[in-house]
Amino acid sequence: MHTMKRALMAALLAANFVGAAHAQSPEATIRKNLAERIPQLSAIEEVSKTPMPGLWEVRIGSDILYTDAQGNFLIQGALMDLRTKRNLTEDRMDKLMAVDFDALPLKDAFTVVRGNGKRKLAVFQDPNCGYCKRFERDLQKVDNVTIHMFLYPILGADSTEKSRNIWCAKDKGKTWTDWMVRDQLPPEAAGSCDAAALGRNVEFGRKYKISGTPTLIFADGSRVPGALTAAQVEKHLAGAGK
Repeated sequence: MHTMKRALMAALLAANFVGAAHAQSPEATIRKNLAERIPQLSAIEEVSKTPMPGLWEVRIGSDILYTDAQGNFLIQGALMDLRTKRNLTEDRMDKLMAVDFDALPLKDAFTVVRGNGKRKLAVFQDPNCGYCKRFERDLQKVDNVTIHMFLYPILGADSTEKSRNIWCAKDKGKTWTDWMVRDQLPPEAAGSCDAAALGRNVEFGRKYKISGTPTLIFADGSRVPGALTAAQVEKHLAGAGK
């Protein structure tokens, strides 16, 4: 009798072990069900828990979606923590969009130093971008900063040509400022000039999903798209220096 009881217990334990081994994790379930239910969905890069019980984050590139543990529902929008008054989706996006400042390919940028140059800023700009011109004219008011300027020609062939002329100029910083601030066309570059940096900048921008200009990257890795005012740039520089 005892032998039979032990055999039954062993069989039950083995069955439970097999069942547990075949049970999918919530992450695997979410990936499987969303892929089956939304075939056109791009590849899911990351699935993780959120602070809200039962809610999971699904990351596709730099896009954030939310779902339940079975992948039965899909939510697009901002997740707010009402206790702390924080936008958790925005916080997460800031982390995803951050770029390690030390990893920037500075050899493919030209540098402008103002004042003591202690503060650091990198900017991706297209010479034909109207917002960039507005931003650049306001940026002239910011002092004591080192600006690494990445020419980022994404608005067409003329942007590439102007960027090449600026990159190949003897004084890149002055030629850039003359064009962006004073509307003085850059001189035509020599045919022998190596402007391969422009292509590398575009590749870098695609990798880090820099889709618009200007895009600013501060020393702490924080990234801000859009034409900021001088006061806003000062605020971000102060925050990045803490």
